[in-house]
Amino acid sequence: MDIVVSNASNKPIYQQIEDQIREQVLTGELVAGEPLPSIRNLASALRVSVITTKRAYADLEALGFIETVPGKGSFVAGVKVELLREREQQELEERLVALLADAKTLGLTPEDVKGLIDLLEGEIALEEADVEGSAR
Repeated sequence: MDIVVSNASNKPIYQQIEDQIREQVLTGELVAGEPLPSIRNLASALRVSVITTKRAYADLEALGFIETVPGKGSFVAGVKVELLREREQQELEERLVALLADAKTLGLTPEDVKGLIDLLEGEIALEEADVEGSAR
């Protein structure tokens, strides 16, 4: 499992950890039943607080991505990846509907919104490149 966190990111570190584990589960990089590092080991490896990794694991467990067995550790949950992906896509669609309503209230056209998405996508790509470059 490969996780990179950045203090320069606008996302909290626990969210960065969650996002990367969730992505690795959804892409099949992490498979059902695969053990995850202990909360303490992950915190040590990432040089972050145990509280931070505990929060990430708790959130991932609540979302159904991982299971924790007392005394044995945390494991990738044996769930259908397709169901998780569909649930996340549905949540994304709901957020997009709300954002599009906000854009309409501001008088933005669909072309304006698409242009803004393209602009932000470019900024995110630059930020990710900076993070990857500083992690090396």
